[in-house]
Amino acid sequence: MHIHILGICGTFMGGLAVLARNAGHTVTGCDAGVYPPMSTQLEAQGIKLIEGWGVEQLDLKPDLFVVGNVVTRGNPLMEAILNRGLPYTSGPQWLGEHVLNGKWVLAVAGTHGKTTTSSMLTWLLEDAGMNPGFLIGGVPLNFGVSARLTDSSFFVIEADEYDTAFFDKRSKFVHYRPRTAVLNNLEFDHADIFADLAAIETQFHHLVRTVPGIGRVVSNGREAALDRVLARGCWSEVERFGVDGGWQALPAEDGVPIDERFAVYHNGERVGVVDWQVQGEHNRMNAIAAIAAARHIGVPPAQAAKSLSTFRNVKRRMEVRGSVDGVTVYDDFAHHPTAIQTTVAGLRTRIGRDENGKRARILAVLEPRSNTMKLGVMKAQLPASLVDADLVFGYGAPTGKDALGWNLAEALAPMGDKAQAFNDIGALVKAVVEAARPGDQVLVMSNGGFGGVHQKLLDALSARPTAQARGVA
Repeated sequence: MHIHILGICGTFMGGLAVLARNAGHTVTGCDAGVYPPMSTQLEAQGIKLIEGWGVEQLDLKPDLFVVGNVVTRGNPLMEAILNRGLPYTSGPQWLGEHVLNGKWVLAVAGTHGKTTTSSMLTWLLEDAGMNPGFLIGGVPLNFGVSARLTDSSFFVIEADEYDTAFFDKRSKFVHYRPRTAVLNNLEFDHADIFADLAAIETQFHHLVRTVPGIGRVVSNGREAALDRVLARGCWSEVERFGVDGGWQALPAEDGVPIDERFAVYHNGERVGVVDWQVQGEHNRMNAIAAIAAARHIGVPPAQAAKSLSTFRNVKRRMEVRGSVDGVTVYDDFAHHPTAIQTTVAGLRTRIGRDENGKRARILAVLEPRSNTMKLGVMKAQLPASLVDADLVFGYGAPTGKDALGWNLAEALAPMGDKAQAFNDIGALVKAVVEAARPGDQVLVMSNGGFGGVHQKLLDALSARPTAQARGVA
């Protein structure tokens, strides 16, 4: 079958394209922005990419058009498909019918931690010899790709609550029909398509309704919103994590910091120990959720805990991009106030103090770029989410599709001299480099490319005189 994918350069649709190609289909695709790294990854798979939405793409005569949710009415190619009555479907529906059908699907849903938990779970299955297929909204460093198709019975998928397509406003995850469903957490997000938290809870309940009676729901026991979802009806076994009587991550009681070593408990019984270098309570919660889900398909918790010692995390999750003159630059995907707060706090715990007992500084560089953030729904939460940073440099694009609809400087004003706002990346880079000194940690947070600011910072740091030449101790 020849499928032509509209919106192929998105993380989900690009992964779907790889799976379709691996399944033996002829795959082509188009997008408004065909650029690396997704373009090079897809072209390496033998997938032809076309820039834009030209109607001439109908001349390819594919058997089916697969439509991403970036496509709207008025798109010239989509209008031509509709006018000619050509066959089309959504990405999630195609995936559910052609890849996931007949598989034991393990789906990871939640406002935060989906990518990391999906990556952990996939690695636990891989290390147990189960050779799972997967589609994840990021690149797990243990695999180096975001998607793969195998002959295994098991498939791990990051289950996104965003809507499916312009013609199907249900959340993507209702198409996946998991036997094992992880509900990581639930907060208000995606203000561009959901009116309030209750609307998202309804979609999560739709997901719960698709889990069979022999299935299992692994749910965060600390989340009132998830409790409300399950109270609306659940026909599967439920295991909770993060609370007494469920799955817990507790100190190993051997003097080693919990960020480096923790014990896994299930129903009050110690069932494993994790030794790793992935910091933060949020990641311990992700880990016990993954261990619980892996147990559902037969991976012993002690084995799963041991496997996490070789988990290498996910690209763009506290990824070190480089270090110059004692200044380290990180890249992180955080794009929601809760994720920002968790990320900054996790880095604060990791770096602690230097050899002289002085607290290391965090310079937070933030681009509030997600659809929710661009609408300004959560702008008032930004100062509190950045409280663990020593200096804050915010960027708001002045024009274009990423432009903010609100004043970033006003939102950061409660932070006083600690925060600055910029609408020019060059000026932001200059300010960060002038402020940075040896020992500083520059934490860049955005769910986009941020104009290549990471490398620009590293280049600018390299170009300035060394600390010794500047007389900086």
